[in-house]
Amino acid sequence: SNPCLPVPVLQVTHCQMIKDLSACLLGQSLRVDCRYENKTSNPLTYEFSITKDNRKRVIHSTISVSENIYRSRANVTMHKNLVCLYLQSFTTSDEGVYMCELKATNDYTGNQIKNITVIKDKLEKCAGFSLLIQNTSWLLLLLLSLPLLQAVDFVSL
Repeated sequence: SNPCLPVPVLQVTHCQMIKDLSACLLGQSLRVDCRYENKTSNPLTYEFSITKDNRKRVIHSTISVSENIYRSRANVTMHKNLVCLYLQSFTTSDEGVYMCELKATNDYTGNQIKNITVIKDKLEKCAGFSLLIQNTSWLLLLLLSLPLLQAVDFVSL
């Protein structure tokens, strides 16, 4: 039998899988993207942590308490199939193994965990950022051309 099939009686869904964990630089911030395959509409809890010097430190979490040194610098946004960690003022002292841990309510497969090693010099700039700038200039052009279009209409009247 397929272990990934939901058990209809208990309303339990299995195999909430983290598909991909990636990191990139967004200005002075580190962005860590934790992509997952959502098999359930159940609420999702998450935890982002870092392991350095053989010690795990929680950066941002709905599962446990985050450490003071990260609390003021970290925030998380949740989208469809994506949990995003932003860590402001990212420096080499923030290098280490970052871990994303996800858990869906009533999912008995246990927590899903994925790791990524983050080294500042090896990080690429986040792709979404340049896209945003391009979109902004396109929008600006559109807005600037609106009065012209209205003027043309006026003349044709």
